[in-house]
Parts: sequence; structure tokens; C-alpha cells
Amino acid sequence: MATPRRSTTRASATPAVKRPTKSAKAKPAASHHAGEDLPKRAKQGIVIAIMLALFLGALDQTIVGTALPQIITDLNGANLYTWVVTIYLLASTVTVPIYGKLSDMYGRKPLLLTGVGLFLIGSALAGLSQTIEQLILFRGIQGLGAGALFPIALATIGDLYSAKERGRYQGLFGAVFGLSSLVGPALGGWLTDTFSWHLIFYVNLPIGLLSIIIIMLELPTFRGRANQKIDVLGALVFVAGIVPVLIGLTNVQTNNFATPAVAGLISAGLAILGLFILVEAKAEEPIIPLELFRNRTFAAAAAAAFFASIGFFAAVIFLPRYFQTVLGESATNSGYATLPLLLGVIISSVGAGLLVARRGRYKTLILGAIVLVTAGSLLLTNIKADTDPWVLRGWMFLAGLGIGPTLSVFTIVVQNAVPFKFLGAATSNLTFFRQVGGSVGLAIVGSYFGGQLTRTIPAELATAAPAGTFDPLFAAAGSNLDQFTNVGGQFDPALLALIPAEYVQVFFDAIKSGVADAIGAIFWIAVIASLVALVAATLIEEIPLRSRTRAGAPAEG
Repeated sequence: MATPRRSTTRASATPAVKRPTKSAKAKPAASHHAGEDLPKRAKQGIVIAIMLALFLGALDQTIVGTALPQIITDLNGANLYTWVVTIYLLASTVTVPIYGKLSDMYGRKPLLLTGVGLFLIGSALAGLSQTIEQLILFRGIQGLGAGALFPIALATIGDLYSAKERGRYQGLFGAVFGLSSLVGPALGGWLTDTFSWHLIFYVNLPIGLLSIIIIMLELPTFRGRANQKIDVLGALVFVAGIVPVLIGLTNVQTNNFATPAVAGLISAGLAILGLFILVEAKAEEPIIPLELFRNRTFAAAAAAAFFASIGFFAAVIFLPRYFQTVLGESATNSGYATLPLLLGVIISSVGAGLLVARRGRYKTLILGAIVLVTAGSLLLTNIKADTDPWVLRGWMFLAGLGIGPTLSVFTIVVQNAVPFKFLGAATSNLTFFRQVGGSVGLAIVGSYFGGQLTRTIPAELATAAPAGTFDPLFAAAGSNLDQFTNVGGQFDPALLALIPAEYVQVFFDAIKSGVADAIGAIFWIAVIASLVALVAATLIEEIPLRSRTRAGAPAEG
């Protein structure tokens, strides 16, 4: 009805030929590729492909661990073995914000295909490795691809579904992380023991190829904005700053905080990151848009995710160590022993997503989840060598119930709080803060665990036998007491020979007690981190969930 009125009053100024221009303006350029326009079957296919890609990335964070002893033996890589894991995490973490920003500029599809492609190339080459140096290099290529999988997969769901619909799918993705933590160690151990460690990399190929085929066939190309300029300087300065920080944090496991390998690298990295902020403030298309941090909900969610991840990583890394060292389980079986924790993660992640989708509210759910993490971590501080297994399972399940929503709901919150044009950048930066939080947490927890061992083990041994009984052992071991905590009690025979035969079992019992006490102590760090996350989460605003996707929303500048 407005059209006749306009033609009467402004016929000469607004000729009929210009009406299509207004219509086109009301519908953004990307709208014919919009998630809203896709049939339900196509959307479901894309979700499956994305879940496969996510599973690959998450699986490779855990599957290598159980195979490492055999890899080290075959490739003679005892001096460099930690880098097999470190390089993957380093490469994937560093590239996360870059991929997210580029996907906002050029669309999700090409960046997701690039990520999966690099990941598969790295996997194939890693399986062919003949030296430890080759394996480290190819794991780095894997990591470069994995950096795209997490943020772009989650951002794609934001393109396909409105915030009100998104909860059920984000919950599934949170469950994928939990499932990979269970399947990874078990699958890695089985493939290595039954066939060869090379297969832990080859298993990625058929899954990844299926994901690529579905993405190519079904995922539309959401167009980016015009006149894009890649922030090359920002990307280079960011990498130059974050790499030494992450390497320094990794070195905490084997070096004192005050050494150049730790404090020196971290200090240099932080200084460069300070320069990075100045660079980004002047960039036309910054890799990390600083205005995101002026969004209260984004900043609060990123901080909460950072600290909440500390508890998750502490549990996932150190509980298997308890089962291996204290209870004598194999590395593979220790993965199964953490099932109560991971069941809690999966159940609560899926359930939280469904609740958010149904109720449209999330703040109370987030706060409740963090309270559960705090309570579970507090109970785990009581872990001892003789803790009842069923009691321990209950503590683990409670902690898992709290962890699950932090893996799924924070993504919904962030994607709902920022402009559509920042959806990829916001999602990737949330992932980045979560991963860096895990790295910082592991560095602090690992260092504290080592310190606890130097106190608890000598104290346990001092009360278990007459004075001086174990002095030859300590003289031979030096300060490296971590070698006393090998899987299943497999200790160096030369060290055991220094102990009187009647005190060998006493030695084992003391070690188990000392390790259990040290693991219980580290969960105090998880408690403190969870409380900080709780405070940050109280600052999150309860914003009504959008009922439209990017395509259905008005165009943004």
C-alpha cells in the first residue's frame, strides 16, 4: 500500500525503476545463501559434517597420549616427545582468532574446507613419519588445520540457526568434546597395541573426507563484506606475542618459573601482545576487534570460560594419572575410569542446550553449572589413595555436570550478544580464551603438582621406614621425583635396587599416598578458578535470544 502513495507524491524523484533497489537493500547479499532458506535435510547434513570435523580436532588432542611411549621407542625421541603434543596445541591455539576473523570476511565454507584439508594432510604425513622431528612438523600442520575446526564450526551453526534454535546443537557439540576425551585414549591405546601407532593418524582420513564431501555439497557460501583488508601486521604481531607465552607456559612443567625458558619467554610475549593491542586499535579490519571487549556480556563470558576451563583441564589430565599411578591401571583403562566425569559432561551439555532452546534463558543455568563445578572440585580435594571408588565416581560425575554447560552455553551467550558481523570473531575469541585458560591452568596446576610431590613423597617415606632408609634413592634421583610416579608402578630397576627388599612395598605404598595427596591438593586451584569464573559470570547480561539468523536480520554496517 505504500507504493501507490510514493508514486503519487514523489513520482519524479523516485521513479519506478528504483524500487527493486530498495527491495534488494532490504535483503542482504548473503540472503539467498541464508540458513533460513536451506531445507531441513541440508541443515542436518551440515550439522553432521561439522560434528565430524569437531570430533576429529578434539580426538587428536587426546588420542596421541596413550601411543606416545611406543612412538618414543620407535622414533628414538625421548628428548623431544613433549613437542608431539605441544606443537599441535600451540598451532591450533594461535590460529583460532585468525581463522575466525577471516571467516567473517570471506565466509565459513572456504576456511572450514581449508582447515579440514590441512588437518588431513598433516594426519597423512604424521602417519608416514620416520623420525621424531618429522612427526613434530606434521603434527604442527595438523594443528594449523585444527585451529579452524572449532571456531568456524560453531560460527556456522550461528549462521544456520537462530539463537533460540541453536541451543540443542551447541549442546551436542559440547558432548563431542566429552566423547572425544573418552574415546581418544582408549582408541589410541587399542590401535597401538593391536596394530601400529601409525593408525592413530590414518583413522582421521575417512572421517575427514566424509566431512569435506558433505561440506562441499551442502554448506552454502555466506558472503562476507566488501572491501575487506587482511590485517597482516596484526596477525604477525599476534603470533609473535602469543607463541612465546604458550611455549613459556609449556616449559613450566620442566623448568622453574624464574628461568628464561619460562619467565623470559612469557614476559617477552606479553610485551609484544601489548604492542599488538596498539596495532589492532589502528587496523581497519583487526584480527581481534577490540570493540568486542567493550561488550560487557562478551567480556564476562570470555573471562568466565577462561577460568572455568582450568577445572576441566585439571580433572581431565590429572584424574587419569591418579588411576594409573595410585590404582595401577593401564593408560587405556584409566581413560575408561574417567567415564563418570565425561558422562556428566555429555548429559549436562546436551541438557543445557535443550533447556536454553526451550526457555530462552541462560544466566541462572550458567551460574548453577559453575556452582556444581566448584562443589565437585571441592569434593575432589579430599581424594586419597584409599578413597572409595564409588564415592570418587560420584564426585567426578558432579564435576562433569557442572563442566558440560560451560562448553555449550557460553557460545550461545556470546553469539547472541554481538553484532552478526562479529559472529565468527566472537566465537573464535571465546574458543581462544578457553584454550589459553586451559594452557595457563595446566602450567599452574602442573607446577603446583610437582611442588607438592617434593613435599609429600619425602614426608610419606620418612614416616614409612627408619631414618636414612631411602637416602641412597633420593641421592640417585636428585630433585626429579616425578620419575617415581610411573604408570602401574613400573619403576627403574636400578633405583629399586637401592631400596632394601623388605621396604620395596612400603616404598610403593608411600608413593601412591603421596601422589594421591598431591592430586587432591591441585583441585584447590580448580576451586579458586571456578569461584573467579562465578564472579565473572554474574556480570553476563540476560539478553533475549534472537529469533533470526544473520540472513533474517537487518543489514549491519
